[in-house]
Amino acid sequence: MKRSVRTLLALLLALAAAAGASAADDVLTPEHVARLRTVTSTAISPDGGLVAYTLLVPRVPLKDENGPAWVELHVVDRAGQSRPFVTGEVEVGAVEWTPDGRGISFLAKRGQDQERCLYVISASGGEARRVLAHESAISAYSWSPDGARVAFLATEKPDPEREKLEKKGFDAQVFEEEHKPVRVWIAAPGVEQGAPRRLDLEGSASELHWSPAGDRLAVALAPTPSADDAYMNRTVHLVDVESGAVHLSLDTPGKIGQAAFSPDGTHLALISAADRNDPHEGRLTVTDLASGATRDLIPDLPGHVTSVGWKDSEVLVFLADQGTSTSLEEIGRDGGNRTALIPAGRAVMSGLSLARDGRSGAVRCDSPKHPAEVYAMDRDARGGRRLTNSNPWLDELHLAPQEVVRYAARDGLELEGILIRPLHEEPGVRCPLIVSVHGGPEAHCANGWLTRYADPGQVAAARGFAVFNPNYRGSTGRGVAFSKMGQGDYCGAEFDDVVDGVDHLVAIGLVDPARAGITGGSYGGLATAWCCTRYSERFAAGVMFVGISDQISKFGGTDVPQEMLLVHARKNPWDDWRFFLERSPIFHAEHARTPLLILGGSEDTRVDPSQSLEMYRYLKAHGNAPVRLVRYPGEGHGNRKAAARYDCSLRLLGWFEHYLKGPGGDPPPHQLEYGFQEETEDGPR
Repeated sequence: MKRSVRTLLALLLALAAAAGASAADDVLTPEHVARLRTVTSTAISPDGGLVAYTLLVPRVPLKDENGPAWVELHVVDRAGQSRPFVTGEVEVGAVEWTPDGRGISFLAKRGQDQERCLYVISASGGEARRVLAHESAISAYSWSPDGARVAFLATEKPDPEREKLEKKGFDAQVFEEEHKPVRVWIAAPGVEQGAPRRLDLEGSASELHWSPAGDRLAVALAPTPSADDAYMNRTVHLVDVESGAVHLSLDTPGKIGQAAFSPDGTHLALISAADRNDPHEGRLTVTDLASGATRDLIPDLPGHVTSVGWKDSEVLVFLADQGTSTSLEEIGRDGGNRTALIPAGRAVMSGLSLARDGRSGAVRCDSPKHPAEVYAMDRDARGGRRLTNSNPWLDELHLAPQEVVRYAARDGLELEGILIRPLHEEPGVRCPLIVSVHGGPEAHCANGWLTRYADPGQVAAARGFAVFNPNYRGSTGRGVAFSKMGQGDYCGAEFDDVVDGVDHLVAIGLVDPARAGITGGSYGGLATAWCCTRYSERFAAGVMFVGISDQISKFGGTDVPQEMLLVHARKNPWDDWRFFLERSPIFHAEHARTPLLILGGSEDTRVDPSQSLEMYRYLKAHGNAPVRLVRYPGEGHGNRKAAARYDCSLRLLGWFEHYLKGPGGDPPPHQLEYGFQEETEDGPR
C-alpha cells in the first residue's frame, strides 16, 4: 500500500510539473494545427531554375468564412527566395510549366468562371490569363510538346432537357446507372475556334500524358468513373491523337499510379501493382511501346515506388517508400545499374519533379519538425536542400522527441512504428499513451510530420502523452508480401500487432498499461472499434473516426466492394457469414468497457455513416461503456471544412484528457469552448 501511495504521489508531481512546463513553454496546440500551411505539389521549370508549388492555406475557424482550405500558387528559386503568384480565396490545382518554360499553367475557377478552367501565368509574374474554358469542369490536362495544343479531361455537357425536368422536381437518381464518363478532348488554348474535339474512347478517363513526338497520348481508362473501377479496373492505353485509335493497351492488372514517357517516346514508365490482389501500386514497370513488352525493374523491392521521372531515355529516377523513410534512386531502363542517390533513412519525400536535363529536381519533404516543404534535389546534395519555410512560427515552438521503434509481434514478425515521447518526460515515471492507427490498411506512417486535425501527435505529446503510430502487417513501405499479410484476416494478426506494440512500450517502462488509449480513421477506425470491444481490457479510452463496426453491412454500404474483395477480405460475406460476423466490433460490444467517442461525416460514401450509428447503438444498448456519437453535416470520409476539423481536434483531445488523465466516469460535457490565440504577422502566438 505504501509503495502504491508513493507511486501515485510521484505520478501526480510529474503531471503537475509537466502541466506547469507546458503552460510556460510555447508548445503546439489545436489552434496551431488549424493554421498549419502545407506544400501540396511541386513542378520544377524545364531549366531547373525555379519551382512552382501549391500551398494549402487553411481557413481560420471563428475568423474566416467556414469551408475547406485555400490552395495558392507560389514560385521559389534555387536560393530559397519565394514569391506569391496566385493567392487569396483560390483553389489552384494541376500546376505545370508550359513546354517553352515561359509560363506556369494551372486549373482554377476564378472570377466569373462557371467551371474549372485552364490558366497560364508568366514565369516572371503578373496577371494570370484564362486560355481554355469548357462547358464542364476541366479535371486534368497535358500540353503537346510544341505548346500549340492541349489534351484535357472533362465530362460532357449536362443534358439541358434533364436540367429543365430537375428544376420541376423530377430529380430522382438511379443509383450506379447514371455515371457521367470523363472524356478526352483536344483543343488549341488561347485560340478562338470551334468546340474542342472529343476522342471517341471507351470508358472513363482519369489521367493523360502527351508523347514527346506529339502524335500519341497515354490515357488511363476505366469502365466507369466509379471509385471501385478507379481503384481496380484502370488500364493505360496508347492512343493516336488524330484518330483516337488505341494502338496498345498495357498489361498491368490491378492498381496503377503515375505514368511517364521516356524523352525519346519509345518507352513508358508506370507505377503499377504486382498482381490483381496487390493492395497498393508500387512496382516500377517499363513498357517497350514498340513490342508491348512490360518489365518490372525491381520485383523484390522491399518498399513501394511512389514517384518516377526520366533522367534521360536510358535511366529513370524514382522515389520509394522503404520502412519509415524514402529513398531517391536511379536505375537503368533494363533494370541494371541501380544507384541510391539518397538512401532510405535520411528523409521523407514525395512528388518528384525533374528538370529537362534530368539532373536537378524538386520534391516535397516533411520531417518530425515540420509539414511538407519544397526541397531542391541536386545529384550532389545529401538529403536535399530546403527552399521554403511556410510556417516560420513553428520554429519557435518546443516539439517532443520522435523516433522509430522496432519490436517483435507475438508470432516473431519484426514490426516498426513511430513513437513521439512526452515533451516533458520524467525518467522512471510511466505516462499515458495514445495509439494512432493509420487507415488503408495499405498506407504507413513515416518518420516525418505526424500531427494533423485527427492525429494528435505533437499536440498530445505537449500534454504529457506518448503517441505511437504502428505500421502493422498490411502496411505499405515494406514490399508486396508484407502488404498482403493482413488479407483474409480482418481484425486478426494485423490488430494483434497494435496490441503487441503497446506491450513493447509497457515493457521498456515508458507507458502505464492502465492508461492506454487508441484512435484512428477509416481502417484505423476499425482498429479502434476492435480494440475497444474485443480488446477492451487493454484500452482505457478510444476515439473512432469514420470507422467500420460491422463487416457484413460494410460490404453492402461501401462504394468499393471490388477492392474489399480483391485486396482485403479475399472472400465475400456469403462465403463465410460467421467469419464476417465474428470479425465485426459489434459482435463483441457486450464485453466492451472502454469509453468510446465516435466521429464521422454525414455524407461518407466510403464507410457509410450507419457504421458509426451501429457501433453507438450496440454500445448504448448494452450499457457497459460510455459512448458518444458526433456527426459532421456535409462532411465525407474525413473532414474538409475548418470548423469541423477544429471541433474534431478538440473532442479527440478532450476525450483522452478526461479518461486517461482526468476523472473518467461519465463523458465530459458535449458542448465545447472554442477559442484562438492572438495572431501576429509572423503567425499565431
